[in-house]
Amino acid sequence: MTMAPQDWFAPVATAAASGLVVLLLLPPLIAWLTRRAVMDIPNARSSHVRATPRGGGIALVAGILFGNVVWLVLQPDTGYPLAVLGMVALAVISWLDDRHGGLPVMLRLGMQVLVVGVVLALFPANGSMTTGLVPVWIERVVLFFAWIWFINLFNFMDGINGISGVEMVSIGLGAALLGLWQGEDPAGQVQALVLAAAALGFLPWNWGRARVFLGDVGSVPAGFMLGLLLLTLVSAGQWAAALILPMYYWVDATLTLLRRLLRREKVWQAHRSHFYQRGADRLGSHAAVAGRIALLNVALIGLALASTLSPAAAVLAVAAALVLALLLCKHFAGPAKPVV
Repeated sequence: MTMAPQDWFAPVATAAASGLVVLLLLPPLIAWLTRRAVMDIPNARSSHVRATPRGGGIALVAGILFGNVVWLVLQPDTGYPLAVLGMVALAVISWLDDRHGGLPVMLRLGMQVLVVGVVLALFPANGSMTTGLVPVWIERVVLFFAWIWFINLFNFMDGINGISGVEMVSIGLGAALLGLWQGEDPAGQVQALVLAAAALGFLPWNWGRARVFLGDVGSVPAGFMLGLLLLTLVSAGQWAAALILPMYYWVDATLTLLRRLLRREKVWQAHRSHFYQRGADRLGSHAAVAGRIALLNVALIGLALASTLSPAAAVLAVAAALVLALLLCKHFAGPAKPVV
């Protein structure tokens, strides 16, 4: 079921309200985080040079929660209430780690496994990645590990100002447009708009010289909810679009991992060798890097829409998206700008 143009007022208004909640919550939240000394102190692996409040994701999660609650009130039979509860659970444990530090990795990962496992087990079995060629239980196992991987991918890639907000806006708008294009689940389209709007509310405070960072309290729940959007696309048979929309993130992360393995580095340790981090060093600006990724993502959204035309178009769109992502990685890793 798709929504007629006149039916879009409530979803768009709900999403806009979500973004406004984030925007208005951030000033008092930043002041509170500063008083509580919840700060990200620069170190050798940091991409920032001054202590910055960490925990702006509290406002982001509040905005997403607000949008979902409003939509459930307006449309009680739609939405993803269980997934929203899972998002809140991930936010709580991530905040404890942001606030006190040192929570065991297995505890944090265990919560992700629990939340993803429960939501995925109860996810409607109305779609198939392989149109029945592979048993559904095998598909669910693959989706389970892919979702866990994406949550942590999104968390690891939150290394410069603006990059996570840009990715949230891009994937959210892309998923919403795909839903409208294909006439898919309206609840998924609303969820996509809420995530994009919440990220737009956060970006002004995290662009250029950031006044606040998401922290794990924001990046882990955001990765979880974005993973839900991508899972919704896969379950609707749009596997190519689910690969294309986050293409830059997983290409950068995969190439970086392979390079570190070849150099025999300890890949589990923190580092700053992602292509986007090298680009920030080369260009001397986080905003320049995030802006280039945003431009790439506009092209990726177009390719994701094109991938729905036919199986051949899907393969060609994925290939084109991969080439574009590789070219951007090469651009970021180019020679340093001369000192003048």
